[in-house]
Amino acid sequence: GQIAVQGMKGAATDGSVLLLTPASMLMIYPHIYKKLAYDAFTDVTAVSLGCVFDFGFCVGPAVPDSVKDIKGFLAWAKANPDKANYGSPAAGSVPHFIGVLLGQAGGVDLKHVSYRGSAPAVADLVAGQIQAVSAPVGEFTQQANAGKIRFLGVSGATRSRFAPNVPTFAEQGYKDLVFSEWFGFFAPGGTPAPVVMRANTALRAALAQKDVIDGIAVMGLEAKSSTPQELATLLKESYDRWGPIVKKIGFTADS
Repeated sequence: GQIAVQGMKGAATDGSVLLLTPASMLMIYPHIYKKLAYDAFTDVTAVSLGCVFDFGFCVGPAVPDSVKDIKGFLAWAKANPDKANYGSPAAGSVPHFIGVLLGQAGGVDLKHVSYRGSAPAVADLVAGQIQAVSAPVGEFTQQANAGKIRFLGVSGATRSRFAPNVPTFAEQGYKDLVFSEWFGFFAPGGTPAPVVMRANTALRAALAQKDVIDGIAVMGLEAKSSTPQELATLLKESYDRWGPIVKKIGFTADS
């Protein structure tokens, strides 16, 4: 993720180069890296939101069938500390921190296993090599629908349309664990407003097309556009929210 942001830094501001990035590179990485090769605000110019998505927490065959919700998993993990493991797509990601916060809420030391992306984590989950995985909802749906893994909860403010029968963390009593993430389109820092608006108009038209909406829904993503200012405001709000959370957790990518 960092490579893409760095690759755009200093690029031409004529609209020929745009960045599509998950929010984490801009809202979380500045809090976990002491030295980052870009500034999350001055080196990018907000153009449009691209999509939003929620996270899920799933268990596989390494966890007894009697575990059916988050509280049940935390109780089981507390009783079986040698098996209290969960995987995520990457250290320092939202799914990683969701697992930490769940463990803290339940008074359980959940041991984190970092993977290179969601796919290998879910593969190990299905195979019973790891007990649980925290990842975007769309990464789980195929295996969950096939009965190979079990959703215990989702992170959104409301239930996910991709897993409508799965209660949110908030519904299960974890009111502060409401998290979604987004992908955004950005231009290089200093891009003139007319160039930004031209790109914004084109992106908003594309994101309203049914084939685009349906195409990214296959991956558990909800197409959503915005004005440049709305995206800039969302980035600032996301950045401000995650600062205290990261500080409380105490994670740094440099350690």
